[in-house]
Amino acid sequence: MVTMQTLKVELNERSYPIYVGDNLLSQPDLLQQHIPGQEVFIVSNTTVAPLYLKQLKQLLPDFRTESLELPDGEKYKTAESLAVIYDKLLQQRCSRTTTLIALGGGVIGDITGFAAATYQRGIHFVQIPTTLLAQVDSSVGGKTAINHPLGKNMIGAFYQPRCVIADLSTLKTLPERELAAGMAEVIKYGLIADADFFDWIEKNIHGLMQLQPELIDTAVVRSCANKAKIVAADERENNQRALLNLGHTFGHAIETFVSYKGWLHGEAVATGISIAAKFSKMLGWLNQQDVDRIDSLLSAAKLPLDPPGDMQTDDFMQLMAHDKKVIDSTIRFVLLRSIGNATVNSDYDAAVLKQCLDETTNH
Repeated sequence: MVTMQTLKVELNERSYPIYVGDNLLSQPDLLQQHIPGQEVFIVSNTTVAPLYLKQLKQLLPDFRTESLELPDGEKYKTAESLAVIYDKLLQQRCSRTTTLIALGGGVIGDITGFAAATYQRGIHFVQIPTTLLAQVDSSVGGKTAINHPLGKNMIGAFYQPRCVIADLSTLKTLPERELAAGMAEVIKYGLIADADFFDWIEKNIHGLMQLQPELIDTAVVRSCANKAKIVAADERENNQRALLNLGHTFGHAIETFVSYKGWLHGEAVATGISIAAKFSKMLGWLNQQDVDRIDSLLSAAKLPLDPPGDMQTDDFMQLMAHDKKVIDSTIRFVLLRSIGNATVNSDYDAAVLKQCLDETTNH
C-alpha cells in the first residue's frame, strides 16, 4: 500500500491539488470537499463506468447525482459527443452550481472539461483519471478539447479542474496496451526536462510494466510534479509549456491520418518521440547512442516506433500543417538537444525534415 501524496498546481486563485494514492475512490471526504453545490453530473464511458461508477456514486450519498456513459475511444471525442453531454445537462436542468466529474481516461477528461468550460459559460469540474496516460498527463493542466476531422484537439479551452484524484488502484484493470500508451507520456517527462527520471525509468521499466506499486506511485507523482511545475510557469502555452508536446506534432498527424481509429494516443506519441529523436540527431544535437536509448526504452514499454505502413512524407507534411503549433505557416517542433533538455524549434532546414520523414516512412 502506498501513502497518498498531494501535489499542487500553483495558479493563484485557480490553484488545485492532485491527489495520488491507492483506494482514493473509497474516501468520501477527499472528493466532497471539492464539490461546492448539491448537484453532481458524472461523465464516463462504457468501459470504465461498469468498473467504477457505482463506487463513485457511493461517495456522494447526499448529492443529487446524474450520470452519462459515452462510447469508448478517441474517435468519439467529437462535437457530437459533446452535444450529448449538453443535451443531458439541459434535460436535467443542471445549473451553474453543478459539478461535472470526468471518470475515465484522456478522452473523457478532455471532453468533460470542455463541456464544463462552456456550459452556462463555465461550471465546476473534477478529474478522476483511470488510465496511466490521464493520470500523468491529460488530467493535469486544464487543457480541454474535442477533435475535428482535419486536426486533433483543434477546438477547446484552457479550463482548470477543482482537483485531480488519481487512484492508482484503477490502473489494475488497464489492458496492457493502455498501460503502455501511458508510459509514453511518462518517458516524455524524462526526455524534456528530467534526465535523472529518464535513467530511473530505464532501470525500472520492467517493474513499471508489471505495475509494481511503489514504482508506479513514483512514476505518477514525478510525472505530475514535472507537469505541474511547467503549467504553473506557463498555463496557456506561450513558451515553456510547449515542451510538453514532444512527439505530439508527428503523433497527432498519425492519429488524424488513421481517423483516430486503431492507434492509441500514447502509441502515436511514442512513434512521434522516436521520429523527433531522429530529427534531433540529423540536426546535430543527439548522437546515435541517445537515439538508440530512446528507441530501446520505448520498445521495452511495448510501444511502436514506426508510423502506419501506408503513411508517406506528404501525409505527414499536409497534416502537420494543420497542427496547433503552426505559427506564421511554420511548423514548430519540440526537439531534443540532449536527453533531459528539450527545445521548441521552428528554425530548421526543411530538407532535413523531409529526409527524416522519407527515411521514417520508407523503412
